[in-house]
Amino acid sequence: MMRRRELLLGMVSLASTSSARAQQRESVLRLTLGTATPGGSFPAFGRALIAAVHEVDPGVMIEPRITKGSTENLTLLKSAELDLALVQGEYAYEALSGPSADGGGLKVVAPIDASPGMFVVPATSPVRSIPDLRGRAVALGTRGSGFTIMGRTVLKGSGIDPDHDITPILLDDAGDGATQVLDGRAAALWGASLGWPGFKTLADAPGGARFFGPGPEAIPKILALRASMRRLTVPAGSFRGQDAPIETVGSWSFILARSGLDGTAVTRLVRAIDRGRNTLARLYPQGRESDPRNLVSNVPTTWLHPATAAYLREVGANLE
Repeated sequence: MMRRRELLLGMVSLASTSSARAQQRESVLRLTLGTATPGGSFPAFGRALIAAVHEVDPGVMIEPRITKGSTENLTLLKSAELDLALVQGEYAYEALSGPSADGGGLKVVAPIDASPGMFVVPATSPVRSIPDLRGRAVALGTRGSGFTIMGRTVLKGSGIDPDHDITPILLDDAGDGATQVLDGRAAALWGASLGWPGFKTLADAPGGARFFGPGPEAIPKILALRASMRRLTVPAGSFRGQDAPIETVGSWSFILARSGLDGTAVTRLVRAIDRGRNTLARLYPQGRESDPRNLVSNVPTTWLHPATAAYLREVGANLE
């Protein structure tokens, strides 16, 4: 009788273990995430995002994919070769708004950050403002980056033709821009985001660096050129040697999802991003801006993934 009871208990234990393992397997969520070329802010954000999400929900497994940036990310999302991708504001707005928009069913899942754009030069450079760039070589970013479009817009709004008044340098890898400034091939580098590695590289280089945005008279003209652009301020002390705040322009970037991505998966991801914001902020300078609630004032409700919209309502955000 005792032997039979032990056998039954063993069978129950085995069944419970098998059930627990099955639930564990079912709880694993695997997602692919398109970032950008090495050396830019998107790969840095992607690494921080993956670490922050894994800390609060280890079952969410995000596989980063190196891409050429926002343009390729949109293409890969539309063909369902990626589940998620990081997309800069200029490209996100073009894909999701307007009568000619071809979003392919793409939806906004979460914000990344507001990326203030600036030019950076060595501290000893005679270049102190955008007009001083005339006739010089300027590294504008990679071909597939929305930051490059932003830089061209800033130049146009400042009265500089980016194709004729400067020598534009388009990069294969975002990290090459700082190198070209340091070795003299480029007089200046354009970039965006407080977490952008190129900015930090030049600020921390021997001799330091100088940052500047468009003149105050140019900002309204720049904002009129693109709906995605916003007035932004770079706080004093954001970079070594930057003692005063810098008034500039920039835009929000977003995590976009492919058409048909399961709502349960999106809810779980957004909840993990929300819970992991402190870790994200520790690992990435602007990570605190990745609060899903920041979508309310920056994205039309119709652009949101339904699961993201539902989560925002759940946490008390007013989407009306």
